[in-house]
Amino acid sequence: MEVPMERRFLQLKSPNFFISRGVSAFARPSSSILRLHPPLACFQASYHRHFRLSTTLRSSASGSTSSSTSSTSSPPPRTVVPFRCKATMTATNGVATAVAATNGNSNGRSRAQPRRPLPCGIYAPTMTFFDPETEDVDLATVKKHAVRLVRSGLVGLVTMGSNGEAIHCTREEKVAVTRATREALDEAGFADTPIVLGATEGSVRGTVELCRLGHQAGADYALLLPPSYFRGLMDEQAVHDYFVAVADASPLPLILYNYPGAVAGIDMDSDLLIRLAKHPNVVGTKFTCGNTGKLTRVALAARAKTPWDDGSGYMAFGGMCDFTVQTLASGGSGIIAGGANVMPKVCARVWDLYVEGRRDEAAALQRTLAKCDWVLTKSAIAGTKQAIQSYFGYGGHPRRPLKRLDPAAVAAIEEGIREVMEIEKSL
Repeated sequence: MEVPMERRFLQLKSPNFFISRGVSAFARPSSSILRLHPPLACFQASYHRHFRLSTTLRSSASGSTSSSTSSTSSPPPRTVVPFRCKATMTATNGVATAVAATNGNSNGRSRAQPRRPLPCGIYAPTMTFFDPETEDVDLATVKKHAVRLVRSGLVGLVTMGSNGEAIHCTREEKVAVTRATREALDEAGFADTPIVLGATEGSVRGTVELCRLGHQAGADYALLLPPSYFRGLMDEQAVHDYFVAVADASPLPLILYNYPGAVAGIDMDSDLLIRLAKHPNVVGTKFTCGNTGKLTRVALAARAKTPWDDGSGYMAFGGMCDFTVQTLASGGSGIIAGGANVMPKVCARVWDLYVEGRRDEAAALQRTLAKCDWVLTKSAIAGTKQAIQSYFGYGGHPRRPLKRLDPAAVAAIEEGIREVMEIEKSL
């Protein structure tokens, strides 16, 4: 099988070679040199020869073909994404970038340049809404929901997280929802609000490809679970190597997602997370495990960003709104909470009260929030969508095989969160 030209060149020249010489065309994901794969029988490792050849290919890409490919009948080859690069290269406005950057203040480590920084505060893993009959994605409702959340005080959104039913969506749908969310926020005047894409796939290659597509669609960061399908083979080193391989190649900075319940019990400990935090393209962790001791250790070691200190810029996220105060007390940076889809103002209020020094008030409101959020946690995605339906007039149902709730269950959820929703409506 013929090896694509850019792969041969990668074997002979490191990424630093191109960075130091400003060969930005090679690093751009949209560049023709990454899209054309002609056989090259006599390729030699000469920079000048490569540059002349790549320029010729770029200038003639629209009208020429390889010796073995028809321009009229064959689809364009897939983009080849090189893995395990030792330098992170990203595309910003079509220009390759190899600039050292962090989310927040620099801590001396190089990271991929994000489009928008991650502020401290409350984020929601947004729901993905479907037509009740066809189960097609309802992008109009996706957009409306995103704008409502940010207007209610959320500082960022996660598309295609667990609450977004990523496991039920195709890659094309994931990209479409992310793009629609970005468009909605920009049109509503929230162009600075960051979007995190849940980009987990089973392989390194697939995950990097989804990160690349998400970057093009407007995502700023990627949220990744550890691989778990082959659970018996996923020891700590395998998990570590997966994240490093993706981080080396992804155009999006990574937020690690520690959620043992979703990955056959894989629970990354603080030693592994601290080890991974040293990678320049790993910028945070979401602790849906609920382990505040682990969050404290990682936040301390990584010098996590807090409302009072930018630190290194690393983000330590609590994974549920029912331990917002605990996350702040542990040195955390924010909360990514499913409950924020339903009661975003209350979630943001707890955060703000604590940050303002009104900690007794924050703790009191946290107790009400935790009590009512448990109703949503138990009823999961179907219950969260029906809560939105009951109080905001839209929401619908999850995709099958998740069950739809019967009227009695819907009524119980509505009543179970009534106390917190009265506060929500008052804010």
